[in-house]
Formats: sequence, structure tokens, C-alpha cells
Amino acid sequence: MEAPKSDPSGFEREVTTDLDDTTADAPKGMPLHKRIFLGLAVGAASGLTANALLGTDHPQLQWVVTNITQPIGALFLRLLVMMVVPLVFSALVVGVAGVGDVRKIGRVGVKTLVYTIVISAISVAIGLTVVNTIRPGERIAPETAAALAAQYGPEANERVEGALGGESRAAPLTQVIETLIPSNPFAAAASATPNLLHLMFFALVLGISATLVRPAVAAPMLSMLDSVFAIASKAIDWIMRLAPYAVAALLFSSTASFGLDLLKTLAWYVVTVLLGLALHMFGVYSASVAFLARISPFEFFRRIRTVMLTAFSTSSSNATLPTALEVSEINLGVPRQINSFVLTVGATMNQNGTALYEGVTVLFLAQLAGVDLSVTQQLLVAYLAIIGGIGTAGVPSGSIPFIIVVLASIGLNPALIGIILGVDRILDMCRTTLNVTGDLTAAAYVARSEGFELLKSPQRI
Repeated sequence: MEAPKSDPSGFEREVTTDLDDTTADAPKGMPLHKRIFLGLAVGAASGLTANALLGTDHPQLQWVVTNITQPIGALFLRLLVMMVVPLVFSALVVGVAGVGDVRKIGRVGVKTLVYTIVISAISVAIGLTVVNTIRPGERIAPETAAALAAQYGPEANERVEGALGGESRAAPLTQVIETLIPSNPFAAAASATPNLLHLMFFALVLGISATLVRPAVAAPMLSMLDSVFAIASKAIDWIMRLAPYAVAALLFSSTASFGLDLLKTLAWYVVTVLLGLALHMFGVYSASVAFLARISPFEFFRRIRTVMLTAFSTSSSNATLPTALEVSEINLGVPRQINSFVLTVGATMNQNGTALYEGVTVLFLAQLAGVDLSVTQQLLVAYLAIIGGIGTAGVPSGSIPFIIVVLASIGLNPALIGIILGVDRILDMCRTTLNVTGDLTAAAYVARSEGFELLKSPQRI
């Protein structure tokens, strides 16, 4: 773990990388992501074999699924859900408060925040457009789709309407207010299915308010929440060590019940996510550095390739931060007073790839369950994804707990997450690369807008 780094909010934060396989206290032997891939292969192969030899309705196979593999998967999922409220709430409050006093932050802070919100919204829009165009969750045989809907979507459409602002007798504006703003934030967190819309709005208000009081007043609360975040991250680190066994169990249950057809639609899901990430990386980011930073996209990507490789290999924005700070200053020419703020804040808040991934994943799993989300409901999912980019830990698999609770919030069975767990690691590596690249585009834009000349020296690292 790295040494504590000074935070703009006035208290010390540690760059947490506990979920990274390269940490000092990581277990020796095969890395976690390789064990997850092994669990994926074992679970899928054994499930397909059982499905082919015994058939979906064989009594012994159903007994194994009901009494062994499903309980193992349920244990893993409930452990993750248990940690969602402390993790998301603490990360969001600390992330917003870490921006610093909004009255004193000046042009750099305002530009960074506006850029982050706009680019994150664009990333989610790309994700929703791609998933609605390709519709990977519907590229499945009708009989398999019917079986999935029967298992994962009972009464889901009705629950979705209630969870995401369905029909209501209240006036539209009143309905929006009731949907977004909690009357009792503790009730939103204490329910069996936490209301993330309410919880995240309360965290945003608390984080902003913390920047408006004296640092000495806010420091105790922020320090406590920073500790909560670190402890919750460590707990998820240990829970994720069960992931290889849970993935094997969940994939066995799914493939034994639904056969090879489910793996085909999973491949379409992977293609959808990667297409969305590629469009944002080489489309939006290229346009950003060309028109806002006024530098060649080719030269930009060439000079930051070390950062991109580090992000891809570690799957951690936090772990990549030291490399990003060095490369942005030496290779891009971003002055230290700008990159130290923009990149540090961005490691927590500017997670475009995560926001895109979360939006695509929720809609894909809703399609699998036979739930058709309206435009209004998809916009609310987009809101959760954008804010979730702030409240998601910048560590490997940090978005999984968040997605589980979003699924529960819109009335879907959280066990659906097991379908995508096996491929999450490779997608995590790709979306982390997008996250970190986005931080560097933000730093380049802010530096150029402040009148600094970029690319003054040849590439050195």
C-alpha cells in the first residue's frame, strides 16, 4: 500500500489498492483474476456437460443446483450486498468533499468538475445507445429467454415501475422530487433493498456541505468516512477471494439450466461493452484532446501509453495514479499544480469507463430477465451510473457491489450478476484504461485552457 497522500479537503487519504493482485498482502500463487477465469471455465464446462448428458429437468441436476451451487452463489452475493451501503456512501461523500472548498476552488476546479460531468454523461449515453442498438440480452433463443424470464423476472416489470418512477398520481415535478430526494436517508440505507437514488443524493449533499465549513469541523467526519471506505474495501477484498468458487457455482447453475445459448449472449454482451468503450476512447477522447487541448490525438495516445498499460494490467485507477502524475507532467507538459489536483480527484470521481460499463450491464441483465425499461427509467439508470462513477472504488471489481444493488433497486434478481462475473475481469481492465485516459484528457484540457503550452519536451517515459 502506498503512503498517505495529501487531499484537498485537508485530511490525509491513503491510495487503496487492496483488491489489486499485486499488493504486498496478496496471497501467493495464482493471481485472483486467473483463478476467476479458471472458475469460469470449470463452471461453464461442467454445467454444459451436465446439461448435455442429463437434460435441464433431470432431478439430480436440479437437486445439485438448488442445494449446492445456488446457495454458494447466494452466499457470495449477500456478502457483497452487505458492504454496498458503507462503501458507496463513504466513497461518495469523501470523493465530493475531496474537491475542496467550492468557494475557493477557482477556475481549475470548476473546469474539472464540468468536464467530468459532461464526459461521464456522454459515456453513459454511448453505452445506452450501443446496448439498445445491439440488444445483446435478446440475442438468445426464445425458449431460453422464456426460461430466464421465468427464473429471474417474476413480477419484475411491476417492481421496476415502482422502483424507478412508474405511474403515480403525483404531479410530474413532485414525482421527480420524491424519486430523487429522501425524506429519511437512514430509512433509504436500512431497507432490505437500499434506495441508491436517495442514498447517493444524501451523500452528495453531505459531501458538498463538508466543503462549506471550516476544515477543522469537517475533518473528523471525513476522516471517519475515509476509514469506513478503507475498511469496507478490505472487506470486499476478502469477499472477492471467494469469487472463483462463486463464479464456478453460478456459471454451473446458469449453463446447466440454460445451456450453450447463454454463453452466446454473454459473448454479445462483451462485444457491446468493448464497442462502447472503444467509441468513447477513440471518438470522444480524440475529439477532446484535438479541440479542447489542441494536440494531436495520435501524439497524445503515444505519449501516455505507459499509463494505459499500467491501468490495463492493474485494473486500478488508484494504483495507476503515481504513473499518471509523472507521465502527465513529463510527457504531456501539464504543470504539477494542475495535474496534482485534476488527476487525484479524477482517480476517484472521473470514471467514465465504469459509468458506461454499469449502464450497459444493468440494461443487458434487464433484457435477459425480459424487463423492458422505458426511456425515463433508463435515464434514471444513467443518473445512477454517472453518480456511481464517483461512488465506485477505484480498485479491481469495485463496481460489482454497486451493480448488484442497482439490480435489486429496479426489481431484478441480483443473482443475475453471476452471469457476467466470469468475464468482468477483462472488462475491468479495459474500463480502467478508459478511466485513467479520461483523467489525462481532463488534465490536458484544463492546462491548455489555463494558457499552458503542452508537449514542450520529447517523450521520456
